[in-house]
Amino acid sequence: MTAPDIDWRVIREEQRPGPLQMALDETAAATAGSGGPATVRTYRWDPSCLSLGYGQNPDTVDWDACDRAGVEVTRRQTGGGGIYHDAVGDIAYSIAVPADAVPGALLDAYHLLCEPILDAFDRLGIDADYVEEAVPELYHPACYLRELHPAHDVVAAGRKIAGNAQYRTRDAVVQHGSLAYSVNAAAHLDVFADPPVDAEGFSERVIGIDEVADADRSTAVSALETSLSAWVRSGVADGGGSVDTDGSWTDAELDRARELAAEKYRDDDWVRSRRGGGDRE
Repeated sequence: MTAPDIDWRVIREEQRPGPLQMALDETAAATAGSGGPATVRTYRWDPSCLSLGYGQNPDTVDWDACDRAGVEVTRRQTGGGGIYHDAVGDIAYSIAVPADAVPGALLDAYHLLCEPILDAFDRLGIDADYVEEAVPELYHPACYLRELHPAHDVVAAGRKIAGNAQYRTRDAVVQHGSLAYSVNAAAHLDVFADPPVDAEGFSERVIGIDEVADADRSTAVSALETSLSAWVRSGVADGGGSVDTDGSWTDAELDRARELAAEKYRDDDWVRSRRGGGDRE
């Protein structure tokens, strides 16, 4: 498989607060679904942020600990468990495409959109792939501590190194994820209410890029951006699509994202109320 032959833009890593990053994903989906370019981008959660899965119970969060540590909390459109996104230790990406440009089956689309993620690890000299066999969960509220499944969980040296998730609107598909660059196990656990796992147990399940590759963070980000760019270029090489490798947001998109961040992704009704319909996986 290769990237869809459509118009793309590549947006290089931007540092923004978590609620705004989630609003930008939603905005990118609206653009892609209404005839604008599809988007591949890398981004940085700044300040550090806990993103809750769509159906996650807010009672699983240690809200006081988050306040003390200055960790923002938002809620994703995607399901799964919560992820602590460290401002330094997390490298994030998202891909927003028209729904009719990717396979209709979730796992087929997921594997297509994970191609550049696996390629980025390869560029870093990391042997990362989908886990070979299921590994039991340690703590359901935390994404990194849920069951590892061969269909979708990416590991290196037998430990989870990336979390990826996907959601669909009527007209678009968004896949976003986090690559663990450096793992602060205590910080990951502190945002949750009474997790039954200690820092040692967390570190036995999760691994950072800095543990398996001689690469600083900027090198790891560059590898991911190079892989994303190469992936979209390969899809349009012989077709009618195009790639803007120095892409950016329009003023209208930024205005809309700021509105969404204020009205939705920072709003207590969205963040602190469990959404209906259970987890989106």
